[in-house]
Amino acid sequence: MRIGVPREIKNHEYRVGLTPASAREFVAHGHEVLVQSGAGAAIGMGDAAYRQAGARIVADAASVYAEAGMVVKVKEPQAGECALLRRGQILYTYLHLAPDPAQTAALVRSGAVCVAYETVTAPGGGLPLLAPMSEVAGRMAIQAAAAHLEKERGGMGVLLGGVPGVPAAHVVVIGAGVVGTQALQMALGLGARVTVLDQNVERLRRLDLVFGNRIATRYSTAAAIEECVTGAEVVIGGVLVPGAAAPKLVTRAHIAAMQPGSVVVDVAIDQGGCFETSHPTTHADPTFVVDGVVHYCVANMPGAVARTSTLALNNATLAPGLALAGLGWAEAMRRDAHLRDGLNVCLGRVTHAAVARELGYELLPAAEAVA
Repeated sequence: MRIGVPREIKNHEYRVGLTPASAREFVAHGHEVLVQSGAGAAIGMGDAAYRQAGARIVADAASVYAEAGMVVKVKEPQAGECALLRRGQILYTYLHLAPDPAQTAALVRSGAVCVAYETVTAPGGGLPLLAPMSEVAGRMAIQAAAAHLEKERGGMGVLLGGVPGVPAAHVVVIGAGVVGTQALQMALGLGARVTVLDQNVERLRRLDLVFGNRIATRYSTAAAIEECVTGAEVVIGGVLVPGAAAPKLVTRAHIAAMQPGSVVVDVAIDQGGCFETSHPTTHADPTFVVDGVVHYCVANMPGAVARTSTLALNNATLAPGLALAGLGWAEAMRRDAHLRDGLNVCLGRVTHAAVARELGYELLPAAEAVA
């Protein structure tokens, strides 16, 4: 199969779908790899490295989409990229369709076979192609919060870890999954006081076994969220419902009751956000203020550490990508039900239940699509 790797065009997005090492693996398996010139240049993966790996460099994205049987990306295709897709072409990338009706409609019109990293599952549970970026985003959330607590960034002028005689900031983490676990580790490392909320008591129990009385755990109810959020200097939103829009757990009233200069970081913004006051921002203009509270809602947080993120992402996406290319999408998904869970749109039909439910499409179950 011919594999195409276009340069990402989203604001301040420097990640790339395949590293030179991953391109070499595809070539070794008998595939042809086309890479748009400069696709990895910003993170030290230049055209020469791709040529050395056996890839062919092409001048523009249009050439990539026109020639490739499978397009490997990082972020969801922008409107101009959706227009380049064709029927039966495989798109392998993050999609986050539930809060994005325009993209979903464009992908349905294209007739492409769209496989979303964020809904591919694993035999033992979890979302293995989403996890690496969740790890990066969870850690970055604390770095961003600490920076924006500083007065010149709009914060209240608080050092996250405090100093002797002055209390540390209180960090509340909503969601004890991958994002939440990484965030709490970073917050603890910087000396903050940390409370974690989740409705999965077993997850809270595991965190308690690891961190003991260094953290506080709370079962997540509306009352607990209100109590914790309104008393925090930092709130990290790390809630995920696979494939679906994130629930709005923190209301406008909660935000209004927080101390002026507090910081909220909505890591769930790719799925619509879990703060009622959130809307997506970019690395060029990452924050806005509502009721005196600084909101950091960058929709591609890991793009800021693009080299680390690209390497981590490729570690997870390479093997399923080779299966799609080697067997064809239908056979690969017949053999692997967990990869089949990643099928969101197929030949003009929505094939993921959560996306269909959120956006009002008639569902074609993925199992029927690949039969």
